[in-house]
Amino acid sequence: MEGNRPIKKFRSGNIESAIWLNEKQDKEGNNISFKTASIRKSWNQDGKWHDATINLRSNDISKIILVLQKAQEELLLAEDLKDGEEDE
Repeated sequence: MEGNRPIKKFRSGNIESAIWLNEKQDKEGNNISFKTASIRKSWNQDGKWHDATINLRSNDISKIILVLQKAQEELLLAEDLKDGEEDE
């Protein structure tokens, strides 16, 4: 993926996803095109910008969505419990 540009980008705040077109040769020497995705988070710490990127194949995306939904569920439920404890 180095040196080429993404074919599409999506951004929400400091989170960005990009779609990349890749090529490789199969066993017979034919060029095969396939797409991958990347997710990048950028942040500023002590006046210096940082970012972290993870590259994904298409079958990784549904797994990531699932584990992120579970993490969000846990965080929101824990937040609700905390809020409920403060109200009592």
